[in-house]
Amino acid sequence: MKRLDSERLFLRPANLEDGPFIYKLLNSDSWLRYFGDKNIVNLNKAEAYIENSLIKGYNKNGFGLLVVSLMDGTQIGLCGFLKRDYLEGLDLGFALLPSYEGFGYAFEATSAMIQFGKTELNLSRVLAICMEANKRSLQLLFKLGFKKVDTVKLTETSEELLMLST
Repeated sequence: MKRLDSERLFLRPANLEDGPFIYKLLNSDSWLRYFGDKNIVNLNKAEAYIENSLIKGYNKNGFGLLVVSLMDGTQIGLCGFLKRDYLEGLDLGFALLPSYEGFGYAFEATSAMIQFGKTELNLSRVLAICMEANKRSLQLLFKLGFKKVDTVKLTETSEELLMLST
């Protein structure tokens, strides 16, 4: 997985040195509310998540969630494609630290990722799943040109999510 650059951001694969950032992001209020508790209770768990989820995904699929950073290196979020068994296509995922929401960074990162998907992965469409209560993410997905196509019921939580597609 290569580094992606946009006007104000760069996206790169995670590494174990990202542990403190991953710990902070995955314990933020918005992550816990919309993605659930991943039990990242300390730095060791954060590093294990990086190794067993993020890096493993890069190695298995050639893509995954990338660390989103400002050009000065400040880590602000994650963005990338996820392969989910229950979806017939790649899922665009994104999350930012709350203090970086509302500045257009999520739009910039997701736009770069969609462009990568089209040019490098030859995707004709991109999917996204989202809680209906996550109004900011839905607003962003609509701005990116996504349309609601279905609902998906997660087996592990029995929660119903909206499925959107480009």
